[in-house]
Amino acid sequence: MLTYTIGNYIVEIFDAKPNYTDFINQYDAIYIDDTEYHPASVVGVKIYRDEEQLKQVAFGASGGATGVFKSSVIVTDRIVCCCSDSVFCLSIPELELLWKTKVDTATAFQIFPLGKDYIIHGELEISRLSGLGEIIWQQSGADIFTTPDGTDNDFIITDEYILATDWNGRKYKFNFDGNIIE
Repeated sequence: MLTYTIGNYIVEIFDAKPNYTDFINQYDAIYIDDTEYHPASVVGVKIYRDEEQLKQVAFGASGGATGVFKSSVIVTDRIVCCCSDSVFCLSIPELELLWKTKVDTATAFQIFPLGKDYIIHGELEISRLSGLGEIIWQQSGADIFTTPDGTDNDFIITDEYILATDWNGRKYKFNFDGNIIE
């Protein structure tokens, strides 16, 4: 579980393990697409003010399963979180869904702020989203954007470029406009 203090609010973000027979009764709102598939991952969010819980919501998507990690969530004046193949944005303190964008064919691993935009490290695509959740650009490689040893050096953002390494060790250097520069 991740916990953030935003002004007078405490926000908890956690992996939700839904019991589908009672899932609807556990949350004030559920943001899951109405499809024939159960979501691969579900994230829960609780918000408190003065130790009183104000609201609890859940959201989920299909695609590859993910968990809640510090690198998969950005909390500022809103919550922006990777979940399966999508990125969700919720308002604070209402926890209303502002937008949801499918950003990868498989799984969205990490999210990074870039000014008012976001860079998403996905399994198959690297994406740049606007602050409104619109895809500005996406790039893919010859293989998945992770390596067999899964080091922190698989995906690096510097002040000048994005460096991603695929499963076979190929390196991709992108500028912030999504162009390959090496």
